[in-house]
Amino acid sequence: MDAKFSGKLLGFLQQLKGVFHLIFYLLLILSSPAGHAQPPAPSFPGKALTIVVPYGAASSTDILTRVVAKHMARQFGQPVIVENKAGAGGAMGSTFVAHAAPDGYTLVMGTISSHSINQSMMKNLPYDVLRDFAPVSLVAYFPNILVATRDLPVKNLADVVALARQRGGLDFGSGGIGSSGQMGGELLKLRTGAPLNHVPYKEVSQGISDTIAGHVPLLFYQVPALVGQIKSGQLKPIVVLAPQRTPLLPDVPTSTEEGIKDFDATAWMGLFAPAGTPRPVIDVLNNAIKQAAADPEVAATLGQQGFTMVGGTPEAFRDFVKQDIAKWAEVIKATGAATQ
Repeated sequence: MDAKFSGKLLGFLQQLKGVFHLIFYLLLILSSPAGHAQPPAPSFPGKALTIVVPYGAASSTDILTRVVAKHMARQFGQPVIVENKAGAGGAMGSTFVAHAAPDGYTLVMGTISSHSINQSMMKNLPYDVLRDFAPVSLVAYFPNILVATRDLPVKNLADVVALARQRGGLDFGSGGIGSSGQMGGELLKLRTGAPLNHVPYKEVSQGISDTIAGHVPLLFYQVPALVGQIKSGQLKPIVVLAPQRTPLLPDVPTSTEEGIKDFDATAWMGLFAPAGTPRPVIDVLNNAIKQAAADPEVAATLGQQGFTMVGGTPEAFRDFVKQDIAKWAEVIKATGAATQ
């Protein structure tokens, strides 16, 4: 092998060695954590959020949601849009969110009806609450109350039960099939054996008018909606269906005070995301609810409407919903409440 050829071969081998070194270092970089690092995900939320209210405008759920959404928007620096999708006892709007992208940008303010009672009340409910939703937080609760037409000869809960038995039955109105008001009546039947007949109203304003007029002797509905009629003497308050008295009607006793245990039909509202929403996103939303619940201005504004703000962990909310579903399933089965 001549010297000229040997020199060319040596140069080629040195170049080849350099190429191998370059490949080696590239592989080393790519195999390192830094080499696999992805660009950081944009912080949540990076755009407007929508909270679906599965009931109409000016409903209790709507009032609560708009106050909470305003507070969340200030926290996030992003719009929080409230969208009403009423229908089927809250099932229509809830179904829409159950099928939405699980990215935290479409949420639903669920209630005792849409996310507890409906699970047993509706035969063909198009979602399963515990399977199709990721609980974010319990947000607030407010009590239901039993009122009577002012001429009904009753003063307390014992009188109502006795009169129902004496007459062979009394009608009671509510905000509709599957409402917490209906469940209050069904629960009273279960706890006392009183013969009560449910009269559901699609428009509860008509139910209030009918009770005032005496067409329906009893009505189970939300305290905030009835305060004015009670204070004016148009309706007679009987009992608050909650563990504690309500500040809106401090003189009205609770069902426990009236001697009936486990007679609680407190209405609640909580925020849900679609199932599969990432936990970091759930945590951001949960923290926003906690901050809203701790805000004195929010508490005062909603307190005037009869709401008590709550907050809490997603795990605690899931456990609460699971227990509430079981509670109302038992009541519905035992009383034979109508299903849809």
